[in-house]
Amino acid sequence: MADDIPEKILCQCPDCADVTEHRILKAKMGRSSVSGTFQCGECGRIFTGTIRLPRGIEVKVMFSDQDVTEVTRTTLLEDEVVGVDDEFDLDDGRHVRITYIDNAEGKRTKSSPAPEVKALWVKSFDVLRVKVSVNDYKKTYPMYVEADPDDEFAIGMIMNFDTWDAVIHAIKTRTRLIRRGSAEARDVVRIYGKKLNGQRPEEVVVDENEPFDESEYDDGTMDLDE
Repeated sequence: MADDIPEKILCQCPDCADVTEHRILKAKMGRSSVSGTFQCGECGRIFTGTIRLPRGIEVKVMFSDQDVTEVTRTTLLEDEVVGVDDEFDLDDGRHVRITYIDNAEGKRTKSSPAPEVKALWVKSFDVLRVKVSVNDYKKTYPMYVEADPDDEFAIGMIMNFDTWDAVIHAIKTRTRLIRRGSAEARDVVRIYGKKLNGQRPEEVVVDENEPFDESEYDDGTMDLDE
């Protein structure tokens, strides 16, 4: 199989009647189509035919990285639907997440078919600054840790800072408050931790059933996601 022919393609299955992922068993690539033999990933049906490839649509991208904002462009496929919180790579390899979408009418929307996108507003999503509120049983201090989007934070995990260590008691994500388990950095809005007062890390046990009051961790700051 030639290097420019993908291993899989999205197309309508003759049996499923839905647009599903198909393996390309044998094919010849044209300028705007691919002809060959395909196998549906859902029902297994094998058939031959010609599939038109979606054309690329170039759209404006407003990229921000903390205090820096720049204008660039990216290419979307005409059959693609983009949404807020979607992640993708710019042509130069920078990983970003969509924060806003301007449609063709100039209105903000949470999702849009590619042909109707006027501009994408994105932010850098390579290295995240995760907010941590650390309580020393008297006062709460706002802290930040850097993490990759795939990094996980778990209840009971020990976090090391320059002046103290803290144990995670709760994690606020974009959809809920977690008292047990873990969450990826990409989903975390804020981490709530308690300062360790002389305990050794192996001695720390977090009671997941203990009542949790977010107001105890008010450090005077607020994230836009909150």
